[in-house]
Amino acid sequence: MSEFYWAPISTIVILLSTIDPLTLAWQRFVGTALGAFLGALIATYFHPNWIVYGAGIFVCGVLSSILRLGSAYRFAGIALTIVLLITHDRPPWVVATHRFLEVSLGIAVALLVTVVWRLPPNPS
Repeated sequence: MSEFYWAPISTIVILLSTIDPLTLAWQRFVGTALGAFLGALIATYFHPNWIVYGAGIFVCGVLSSILRLGSAYRFAGIALTIVLLITHDRPPWVVATHRFLEVSLGIAVALLVTVVWRLPPNPS
């Protein structure tokens, strides 16, 4: 995949966060799936501009609220932005699928690291 760097970025985001890794991994996974799907759907039927982008971000927020995804909205917005606004040489559904797979790989690595390399509890 041409944007393989999203996998290690996702790993780092989860490992260096103060939020529980499992909680953050779930938020990132679900949010990326929602944003990538919505971004590909919008890019397939509309030419990206500020109105289309704004509507997409709004829909991400509405769907996140309806589905009770909480903080996953942030990751949905990021994925939608990457799929919809960055110029790619591949069709939107390929870009969205790659984005989702790259982030999912990073999440899996982060969760594996947290299981294998347990840190002692924070004394504070």
